[in-house]
Amino acid sequence: MQDLHGYYLEDLEVGMTARYAKTVTEADVILFAGISGDDNPVHINAEYAAQTMFGQRIVHGMYSAALISAVLGTRMPGPGAIYIDQQLKFKAPVHIGDTVTATAKVLEIDQQRRRVKLETICTVGDKVVAEGIATNMVDRRPA
Repeated sequence: MQDLHGYYLEDLEVGMTARYAKTVTEADVILFAGISGDDNPVHINAEYAAQTMFGQRIVHGMYSAALISAVLGTRMPGPGAIYIDQQLKFKAPVHIGDTVTATAKVLEIDQQRRRVKLETICTVGDKVVAEGIATNMVDRRPA
């Protein structure tokens, strides 16, 4: 079972970073709309989206947030950590075909409460599309 566990609290240090990247496909957007129930036409209807300020369909903002969940749940802190809080600002649209990179960086570690605060940033190339702060609860190493 230990093979399935990510970092323990004692393994983390301020400044550590991890990344997860994914290129958004048409199928991702349609499936995300179905899973989330968010079928806003700006995401799924090209004719409608062409008339908006974006001029084309945009990917759900929460899709980028889901990639933050992926980096936290699979990379760092990784399996075993519990995602308990997220503050997030969407800065720019994401389009189908864009590669979104979610990065998490350890900012603070509260040993007593087992909390790790992380800076979370999603980028497309050099452009920040979402940024915020997440808090995870992380296990201590077993005795």
